[in-house]
Parts: sequence; C-alpha cells; structure tokens
Amino acid sequence: MRTYALGWIAEYLGCRLEGGDHRTEITGVNTIESAGPGEITFLSNMKYAPKVRSSRAAAILAADSLSGGHVATLVSSNPYYDFARALSLFYEAPRLAPGIHETAVIAETARVGRNASIGAYAVIGEKTTVGANAVIYPHCVIYAGCTIGDDFTGHSHVSVREHTIIGDRVTLHNGVVVGGDGFGFAKGPGGRQYKIPQSGITVIEDDVEIQTLSSVDRATLGETRIKRGAKVDSLCQIGHACVVGEDNIICGQTGLAGSTVLEENVIMAGQTGSAGHLTIHKNATVWAQSGVGGDVRTGAIVAGSPAFDSRDWLRASAAYSRLPELVRTVRALERRIAELEAGRSSVSNIPKLN
Repeated sequence: MRTYALGWIAEYLGCRLEGGDHRTEITGVNTIESAGPGEITFLSNMKYAPKVRSSRAAAILAADSLSGGHVATLVSSNPYYDFARALSLFYEAPRLAPGIHETAVIAETARVGRNASIGAYAVIGEKTTVGANAVIYPHCVIYAGCTIGDDFTGHSHVSVREHTIIGDRVTLHNGVVVGGDGFGFAKGPGGRQYKIPQSGITVIEDDVEIQTLSSVDRATLGETRIKRGAKVDSLCQIGHACVVGEDNIICGQTGLAGSTVLEENVIMAGQTGSAGHLTIHKNATVWAQSGVGGDVRTGAIVAGSPAFDSRDWLRASAAYSRLPELVRTVRALERRIAELEAGRSSVSNIPKLN
C-alpha cells in the first residue's frame, strides 16, 4: 500500500493546505460519501459543499476554502485535474512483465524496441517497427508496414492495419480498429456496388487515447489523421479522410462521416454525428444527440438535428413541449373565427327595412 503525508501531497499538487495536520498519512482517494480517515476526496462544484459535513475524509480538494468544516482543505485552482494527479499517486494499472511470450508471432523483418512487453498470441507483421517500452497485450494484431512510436499500449483484440503510422504514448483499448477500410463503394452497371480501393493511410499522433470498440478508417486517398492529444471514447466511428484536431474530446457513440475536419479543442458530446465534407472550427462544442449538417463557426455551441445555436435550441425545445397545448389553442381560435364569420354572414343576409 502506498502512503504519503498530507503535506507532501499538497506540495506535490501545488495546493494550499488549510486545516488538518500535514503529517497525516494518506492511503488513497475516494468519493465524498465513501472516503475514510486516511483518504482524500475532491469537490469540483461548490454546490455540493454541504456533503462535506458528513464526510469522514482526511482532506478534500476544492477550489475555495471550506470554512467551519472538520475536513482539511487542499485549495486548488483546478480540483478535477489535481484529483486525477492525486489518484495517479495511488493507482497504477497492471502491466505485462517485460519480455516476449513464447506464443507471440513477430515477423523476421519487424523491429521491436527495448523493454517491450508482448503477450500471448500477439502478432506483429512484416516490416513493422514498434518503439521502446511497448506493451502489447494478448491477441493484439499489428499488420505489415506499420510504424509505431515509444510507449505504445495496445490492449487485447486491438487491430492496427497495414501502413498505419502511430506516434508516441498512444493507447488503444480493447477492440479498437485503426486503419480499417473506409466505407467507399461506387454503383456500377446493373446497380451493383463496386468497392473503391482504400489506398490511403491512417495517422495517429502523439498522446492520443482511443477507448474500446472504436474504429478509425483509412482514407481512400491521402490520410485519416487523429492529431496530438485527442481523446476518443468507446463505440465511435471516424470515417475515411477525417481530421480530428489537437486535444479534441470525442464522446461515446459519435460518428464522423468521411472528410469531416475538426479543428483544435472541439468537443463532440455523446451520440453526435456529422455529415461529411464539413469543418467544425476550433473551440466549438456539439451537444449530445446533435447532428451537424454544415460548418460550425469558431467557439460556437450547437445542439439539435440539424444542429444550430444552443440558445435557440433551448428555446425551441421549451416550445416543443408546449406544442399540444398550442395546437389546442389554435384549433379553438379557428372555431371561434369560424363562428364569428358565420355570425357576420347571418347579419348580412337580414333584409333591410324601407
């Protein structure tokens, strides 16, 4: 069990320690409700501060001082980020032991860097290069002609297709497919679909993480590229010739049609999608379950399908829930108008007295 003094943790995180004893031994990180006397917790939103009164934690990471509380405070400018760093002090995922399992199949022309860990039944193809400190779990398959940088992690059942280029510190979680064929077919004589050869490549830059069961297609021509620091959640589809920008967040069940371009710091929330051949400009956010049909301007927040300004979408959503009431009102007004028009018609038909 790892143990650190509370004061040392505060110094490591760059936080100001208020209250408590800097010598208190900390053995882990936990939720506000579950944390015990030897653990720290975090508060990313001050509206949940009342929960602190019932917490048994030794200290809490928070953006502001928690005056009057019995829990020491690690005052942080970014509690969620510092929570992640604190958690890293106590938890490290299991790792394969260095070495190559006897059942792994590595082509004679492949090159694997120092300190690699390659699990059972993993396959590395001809003329593929894998950098130092690679961790390749059982049943991970890397095709021929790939170039992979240092500190690569490929979990079980990852498939890296031919000629893919991967940078340093890239993690591919279980079932990820990188460089699979793009979805391209041309209708020929008799209406039959003719497969368009997917002759391009896929490029994954440094510090990218792609989570379980996601797919990044190779381009028909040119390349599909996931840029530095982008994070792709589970069950996502990145179509051929797409560009996912630096530090993008692509949440679960998102689908990008071919030739979609996302600039830096774009957020695609869960179950979003884009039509192809469009650009979502930097710092834009697409709310959950939205469908983007055209370019999105820099810094915009859009929602709905087709997606438009989120503020207008909120007003439209509020009106949508009132549609049955509005329909009843309109029908009542229509009946009233009809009655008034019928009344005028009756009056106009009364004979005038001479």
